[in-house]
Amino acid sequence: MLRLRVKEVMEAKGLTMTRLSRLADVNYKTIVGIVRDPYREVEYKTLYKIAKALGVEVGELIEEVGEE
Repeated sequence: MLRLRVKEVMEAKGLTMTRLSRLADVNYKTIVGIVRDPYREVEYKTLYKIAKALGVEVGELIEEVGEE
């Protein structure tokens, strides 16, 4: 199972969800959804925009975790 690390990276960079939404040009509700549910499915294009805004590779936003 894959888990998104957007919240952790965003907080480490000192960004708020609002600021990340603006930097990535991604709808605020999408960012909120990802932060609240890191197991949700996200389009690659959206993840790419978030990674670019955070200054990291897409792979740094994904981690593999065991089945829950």
